[in-house]
Amino acid sequence: MTSLKPFDAYTGRAVALRRDNIDTDQIVPAEFCKRVTKTGYADALFARWRQEPDFILDRSVHKGAGVLVAGRNFGIGSSREHAVWALKDGGFTVVIATGFGDIFQRNAMNNGLLPVDQPTSVVELIMNEVERDPGLELTVDLVNCRLTLAGNGWDFTVNERARQLLLRGHDAISATLQRDSLIAEYEAGRPDWLPTLHRSS
Repeated sequence: MTSLKPFDAYTGRAVALRRDNIDTDQIVPAEFCKRVTKTGYADALFARWRQEPDFILDRSVHKGAGVLVAGRNFGIGSSREHAVWALKDGGFTVVIATGFGDIFQRNAMNNGLLPVDQPTSVVELIMNEVERDPGLELTVDLVNCRLTLAGNGWDFTVNERARQLLLRGHDAISATLQRDSLIAEYEAGRPDWLPTLHRSS
């Protein structure tokens, strides 16, 4: 049972968003969080910033970019899974930044969005390269935890359990359901006086 597309590597164009301390309310404003689905948030992504003239993500040259490169402390603030859904619906598969909010990082990995943490010097180099040539493609290899661009390469680390789940295309729920028979066996052997798991037919 798989809930996500298995992720081993991604190659695509990147766009540089030169802003630090981007919080989840900036990624997706609160008014969009009233929606009850996990998709349909492309219009919510950076909705307030998109009111600015010539906002970087609205430039035609960056249409189809799948990697967002941002500054320090990306995804900080409140726990808002909608922020990850909006980034995914906006076409992004990878976010590269210097530091991520802990909850955002977990939400991202659990929804198939890969956060790649790199030092400021590396992020700056990547930004410079993709601004110089928006057509450049970079590769993020989750099997080897390696990021490459224009002949340069950098290693990165992610939570190993989350990495294994993403490689297999599982979120936490589908990974648990892989053990459904073991769970059923355990529940069947529990004493009658303990709570049991109700299973619908």
